[in-house]
Amino acid sequence: MTSPASTNIDYERDGLQHGFLKIPYSRNDSAWGSIMMPICVAKNGNGPGAILTGANHGDEYEGPIALHDLANNIDIDRIQGRVIIIPTMNYPAFQAATRVSPIDQLNMNRIFPGQATGTVTQLIADYITTRLLPMCDYVLDIHSGGKTLEFLPFAAYHELDDKTQQQACESATLAFSAPYHLSLVEIDAGGMYDSQAESMGKVFVSTELGGGGTSSPHTAEIARRGAHNFLVHAEVLDAKPTTVETGSIKLDMQHDNAYVFSEHNGLLEPCVNLGDPVKHGDLIARIYSTERTGSEPVHYHAASDGIIMGRHFPSLIKIGDFLNVIARIVD
Repeated sequence: MTSPASTNIDYERDGLQHGFLKIPYSRNDSAWGSIMMPICVAKNGNGPGAILTGANHGDEYEGPIALHDLANNIDIDRIQGRVIIIPTMNYPAFQAATRVSPIDQLNMNRIFPGQATGTVTQLIADYITTRLLPMCDYVLDIHSGGKTLEFLPFAAYHELDDKTQQQACESATLAFSAPYHLSLVEIDAGGMYDSQAESMGKVFVSTELGGGGTSSPHTAEIARRGAHNFLVHAEVLDAKPTTVETGSIKLDMQHDNAYVFSEHNGLLEPCVNLGDPVKHGDLIARIYSTERTGSEPVHYHAASDGIIMGRHFPSLIKIGDFLNVIARIVD
């Protein structure tokens, strides 16, 4: 079935266009309504194609900030090829400041390739898969930790069966110039935008830039610089990359015990900061029972050497929640 999603953008027309992806959504307050998702396309002649997206999860803000800024200031005369900018990929979730869509409760980053007969989130994923990705060679999806996670700011690629493709992804990741970079081990890669783009042979780069349900001047600037450098690397933007004084530090999490999960409900006391070095056996967190006093907290210890790359953000934690991730610095 052809997607019911549509747009007022002409992808083949040269020039700078600002418009919408229109996703039909019949609801109580608008029987023939639609979700109007902002999109910007810059095209100038023939050349590579790149798509840049933010707010795959609606409570992550560095991507929307950097990509709205890029859409406002992109110089069409410096473009050779096509750039597609979607600052808020999961627009309903972004408007609600939630990780998943409030309409269908679906996680955008777990339902690819989407479905043309599905719910709003599935329709967005289907349109991106069938209409936008085929036009693109390079894909940048800017994430941060959202309300429940916080990370050292890093850019990432994945281990792929096609090592030539993997090398191209790693090169683009380095070009992004985040303070850290790594080959990311996903807890659950099924249905991810990453996996879909990679399965179609695209050069894919993802990030995690901070978290806590907000942004900072530091992380917003990393996203801005990274988006610029990514387009320069893709040879879509004729400009010089923005350099940083210190190079990107390579991390490795291709080892057992990188992830630490909570086995208790309660009040979380972090005992280490992001970026802190740890040794096997070091205390990294305490979890207190909130149901009674006089109960000793449960201690959590590092199961490997490395540095703290990510942490649970809210101070209340539930059994099964992510607690920390430990990575190793690669010399």
